[in-house]
Amino acid sequence: MHPEERLAELGLTVPEVAKPVAAYVPAVRTGSLVLTSGQLPVRSGELLAKGKVGAEVTPEQAVECAQQCVLNAIAAVKAEIDDLSLVKRVVKVVAFVASTPDFTGQPQVANGASELLGKVFGDAGVHARSAVGVAVLPLDAPVEVEIMVEV
Repeated sequence: MHPEERLAELGLTVPEVAKPVAAYVPAVRTGSLVLTSGQLPVRSGELLAKGKVGAEVTPEQAVECAQQCVLNAIAAVKAEIDDLSLVKRVVKVVAFVASTPDFTGQPQVANGASELLGKVFGDAGVHARSAVGVAVLPLDAPVEVEIMVEV
């Protein structure tokens, strides 16, 4: 099944590519790899949430943010390669979670991105990952996700 058909079964579509917030491009292709820039949880031009996970943002909201980040990353990949069925493998995911010092659930937040990639790309969506707690992210976003795929 085509990745976009899997998204449709989940009630999702590939969004428009999110506009960069500084001097960079959403994704770069080099050889057989496409690397995305960090994607924020922006939907229809607005952040889904602002603040720190463990304070203003609940873990459940952060999981939804991670899902939106990875949807935006998928959009950036599609803009580079046109057809998501060309993705052979999701190689690496890095999730940054702006969180309070006592919050240690970064891996569970990152699962929002990882699990969606698995649903969209099947076995090709299984990847290496880092989930990192940080003090602050651009625009006070609670989550930022970048991905690397092989095409």
